Amino acid sequence: MATLRQLEYLVTVVDTGSFTRAAELLHVSQPALSHQVRALERDTGGPLLERLPRAVRLTPMGRAMLPHARAALADAERARTAARRAVGLDGGGAHTEALVDAMTAGRADLAVGPAPRSWDGPVRELGTEEFVVVVADDDPAATGEPGRVALAALADRDWVHYAPGNGLAEVLDQACAAAGFQPRTAVRTEQTAAAPLLAAAGLGRALVPANIVPPGFGGRLLHPDPPVRRLPTAYTRPHPDPLTTAFLDTLARDARVVPEHARRTPSGT
Repeated sequence: MATLRQLEYLVTVVDTGSFTRAAELLHVSQPALSHQVRALERDTGGPLLERLPRAVRLTPMGRAMLPHARAALADAERARTAARRAVGLDGGGAHTEALVDAMTAGRADLAVGPAPRSWDGPVRELGTEEFVVVVADDDPAATGEPGRVALAALADRDWVHYAPGNGLAEVLDQACAAAGFQPRTAVRTEQTAAAPLLAAAGLGRALVPANIVPPGFGGRLLHPDPPVRRLPTAYTRPHPDPLTTAFLDTLARDARVVPEHARRTPSGT
């Protein structure tokens, strides 16, 4: 019987177009990934992927299986999120108030997020964070102006939302409110990285930071109109130690280097 891990491996290989890139993204060795995909193919009864010299292509059997694999992963994430929310285990991007509380209480040496209203310690700007709307390949929203979508046009659509403890829940709510509507939630996730996967599987549209979407991603990426941006900062408690100061300097410098694929105008793959 196919396992969720095997389905995740298959979907990641398809989305990246490469066993090598999929293994890097999943933090597993390429032989281990290939072994699991072959095991899935044996269980299914035939090849799911055609291994070409410079690419990977779905077979007819693979094309039939792929949407069900995506749906199974989305259902598993939805079940996990529901279970954790039931016992209050929200996480994956804390609100500014929670970050400030953790810093004030001494539970953290450095926080990254929106600038706090008032803070006595060092605060460093980390550039501008650009958001994109992720939709499935066949989503009607992808048929308008290339690479762009009016948020107001998505008022009656389902959305992949974030768990209350994730700071992006507020970003989505505010962006939709500015466009004149409240997002209709199809599923919530506490893990930011899961949102584009759920959207690509057709569970709803997702608003995500452009820099979290990996190269070769299988969904469609659209710039929201009006644009959605925020200004993240990093801040420490007053009088940080030399190690924290050095890390803050490195973070502020490297955060301004935007990956090439995130700088390009999203238009799908």
